[in-house]
Amino acid sequence: MKDLNNYKSYKAFLESPHPTTKHSSYFPVYDEIFEKYIGKKITFVEVGVFGGGSLFMWRNFFGKQARIIGIELNPEAKKWEKDGFEIFIGDQSDPDFWTDFYKQVGEVDILLDDGGHTYIQQIVTAEYALDNIKDGGVLAVEDTHTSYMDKFGDKSIKFTNYISKMTDRINSRFGSFKNIKNNKKVFSISVYESIVAFFKDDEKTQLVSKQVWNKVPETVLDDFRYRSKLSTEKFDKVKKIIYESLSLIPENKD
Repeated sequence: MKDLNNYKSYKAFLESPHPTTKHSSYFPVYDEIFEKYIGKKITFVEVGVFGGGSLFMWRNFFGKQARIIGIELNPEAKKWEKDGFEIFIGDQSDPDFWTDFYKQVGEVDILLDDGGHTYIQQIVTAEYALDNIKDGGVLAVEDTHTSYMDKFGDKSIKFTNYISKMTDRINSRFGSFKNIKNNKKVFSISVYESIVAFFKDDEKTQLVSKQVWNKVPETVLDDFRYRSKLSTEKFDKVKKIIYESLSLIPENKD
């Protein structure tokens, strides 16, 4: 197991002068998706700054040139403005809050959602963020394990369903699909344990999908890809593999 001290985000976390909490599995993810922004003049937004410790963590991580903005429901968080942070008090599930926020702040490079983790909060935050994150930026949503827990909202709109629909929209950019609601806001999505990252890349997203050849074949080759015929015994094995791969609950071996 890799020592947490090898991660820059973990070192920044330890150096924060105020209490904050993170899951240990998050630090490798932070380094992977955020490291390229270190030392750059970026605008970083965190939803849910709680006791203020994470604000200092991110300043330690990105550097003093980064513009660090916190969003919090508790008005007491305004006290961190004296330390050079920008603090906005508001409800992340309120569309009007986000409209006003981005009017004041402008486009941002990174938004990290560590707010209330309800499905409505996560989806509303994501929809507004993806319209207001700069080209080359990233939206990271934490604690997506709440999609498998109670008390975070109607399961029909859980955040993992949103991720699935966004994946469908990315794949619908494939050139053969017509009249399907696609999405050019997001180039790619990375799924980690309890964190999902949405990456913006306008140039790559706008590339039209079409088949190209390095050389045009002189003859049409016979395509054998769909000619597989499994015996009944092997097909039963395949069904078992598929069933187990799509199940969250391990099969009882007893």
